[in-house]
Amino acid sequence: MKLLAIDTALSTCAAAVLNDDSGTMDIVSQCEDLGRGHAERIMSMVASVMAESSTTFNSLDRIVVNVGPGSFTGLRVGLSIARGFGLVLEKPVVSVTTLAAIAHEALDATPIKKPILVVLDARRDEVYCQKFDAAGAPIGEARVSTVKDLAHALDDETILAGSAALAVANAAGIEQSRVCNASAAASIDYIAKLGRTAHRQDKAPMPLYLRAPDAIPGEKGKVRRQ
Repeated sequence: MKLLAIDTALSTCAAAVLNDDSGTMDIVSQCEDLGRGHAERIMSMVASVMAESSTTFNSLDRIVVNVGPGSFTGLRVGLSIARGFGLVLEKPVVSVTTLAAIAHEALDATPIKKPILVVLDARRDEVYCQKFDAAGAPIGEARVSTVKDLAHALDDETILAGSAALAVANAAGIEQSRVCNASAAASIDYIAKLGRTAHRQDKAPMPLYLRAPDAIPGEKGKVRRQ
């Protein structure tokens, strides 16, 4: 299988080509922490990884896109490009979430095989969170919570990952050794790996919006912050 993976969900902008046609998995990837400007940068990154991996667009089997949670603008950029490639190339587009990619990377990096709770800072004293079992399968749906509520409900077995993991550990009064990854962003390599085995969807991937946007329409089309 050959696939192109795209991630513009958070501050990082990334693209990767995964190729396992020869029996061994090879990933060529590029990632930059831009903050803003994903729309202006992502296409050149796609062109770069395609060229470096000697991959033609027609040889791709699928397109993979990170559907969040993330910034509203960033998610729209990545999804629009992925859908565009899928439409033009007549290839399936599959989705991977930020939370799942962080969970799998953290589980691979630690010898402790236990359930994992991924928590990402969502600002306004909130976090995005989802729990996964020791094999990386989701337990329940992704949701919005608070550090305090998660710390109160945390059991003795679950380990933590994500940008808000240290905050939850501190609030729960547990050792920081139970935090196996404090990254805020998903690895594009893991997005590609998960996209390789992701089920094909009947409908086009949709952004994982877990709450309303911070910016809402005001009077006469003006935008105001909540």
